[in-house]
Amino acid sequence: MATRQGPVLPLFIAEPDLWQQPDYSARQWAFVEESLIELRNELAGLGQPLTIRIGDAVQTLDRARRKFGEVALWSHEETGNGWTYARDLRVAAWAKQTGVAWTEVRQAGVIRRLKSRNGWAKRWDAFMAEPETEAPRGLEPVSDVPLGDIPTAAELGLAPDPCPGRQRGGREAGLSMLESFLHVRGAPYRRAMSSPAAGAEHCSRLSPHLAWGTLSMRETAQAGWARQRQLKFDGVKGGWRGSMSSFQGRLHWRDHFTQKLEDEPQLEYRNLHAACNGLRPSEPDAARLAAWCKGETGLPFVDACMRALNATGWMNFRMRAMLMAVASYHLWLDWRRPGEHLARSFTDYEPGIHWPQVQMQSGTTGINTIRIYNPVKQGHDQDPDGAFIRRWVPELSDVPEAFIHEPWTWDGAGGVLGKAYPMPVVDHLEAAREARQKVWALRKGQGFRKTANAIQNKHGSRKSGIPMRGQKRKAKVPEAQLSLPLGAEDAPR
Repeated sequence: MATRQGPVLPLFIAEPDLWQQPDYSARQWAFVEESLIELRNELAGLGQPLTIRIGDAVQTLDRARRKFGEVALWSHEETGNGWTYARDLRVAAWAKQTGVAWTEVRQAGVIRRLKSRNGWAKRWDAFMAEPETEAPRGLEPVSDVPLGDIPTAAELGLAPDPCPGRQRGGREAGLSMLESFLHVRGAPYRRAMSSPAAGAEHCSRLSPHLAWGTLSMRETAQAGWARQRQLKFDGVKGGWRGSMSSFQGRLHWRDHFTQKLEDEPQLEYRNLHAACNGLRPSEPDAARLAAWCKGETGLPFVDACMRALNATGWMNFRMRAMLMAVASYHLWLDWRRPGEHLARSFTDYEPGIHWPQVQMQSGTTGINTIRIYNPVKQGHDQDPDGAFIRRWVPELSDVPEAFIHEPWTWDGAGGVLGKAYPMPVVDHLEAAREARQKVWALRKGQGFRKTANAIQNKHGSRKSGIPMRGQKRKAKVPEAQLSLPLGAEDAPR
């Protein structure tokens, strides 16, 4: 689109102040850095490589305006964190003051200045069905512009962040992941997504590519639709068709949650339901928080999930929800600090999904079913033989399989617990009971339901499931019913 207006200077601004925010990390920048290297090479093949600048966006853009004279600014719409929202307001003020035309191109199903959720899913379908924009065949070179170096994480002030299992960035890697999921890995997706081990193989693993823009939502949705049509034409039954249907639903839900942050930017910082203010201490118990962050709570399945996340930058959605629920209910921590740790740990951190989900799993939205995971039961359900625990918590290698999920019940526990591996920081059953009493007492308070109804009207889903285009749609059901089965697994991970 921009190339139709004249010469284009592709520009990426690495903003140190953004990368110093508590929800960003070096593992995320490593993914971005790899993507920028590939993008620069791709654009060089078209005639104009990517230009890199380090610094403040407004100052950088103004230097370009003074150098080139009459310019226009093109970018994608985004729903980022609070820092990027404030930055965009500054850019908008600068553009208005200087007379620079700024065009923001919509890139997802999220709708700016949405007045009502009614009809949102239908509009999502229509937007995703539009033809993809063709890439330009060539770019006119812009002379006398140094390309600039891509900064390292250290140059952006980021602390070392070893993540040996991190996914690699770049569009080539994203397309390879999409192809392998749709045609090789995805058959057991529906049943595998709840397991941290099976999910690592059979979930789409497209989330970092969608988060950082190496794949578009439209091309992903259309590729999924094409695969569904092929499966139907070929008469394939069983796992593939069910899994592809579930995947399409998660693409919808991805933008559904991002829409919440778009409509309510303060959701990143403030309880969605004000009655939850003061529910938990604003300053977290430092020892409990540190144990949770390091995977040393003494709850084996919780610790295995956290350690796997810290080492790989990825975790399936159900276990993400469990980790947040354990922090919120069992450890009784306010959601903000645990939410920051998870954000930094996720290579695929997407503020629009992350913060609404953090609040949802913490019970502070006021409209979602309270879900207090039993971390021991989750272990039995998702890791019945304890193989996942043994991989990530080797301190428990000598614990018999029958006791791996509750090593404190083993006769030999004294040789391990409190020595190689910590005792549980809480009695998970008692902690859950106390948390449940506090949260439900709050929900029974005067005026709680009235406020919750207003929140539901603004942010709640209007439908139960999103079928493949051309199928009959299912009847609508209330959001409170939806959140229980879908809320923990609603994005294309």
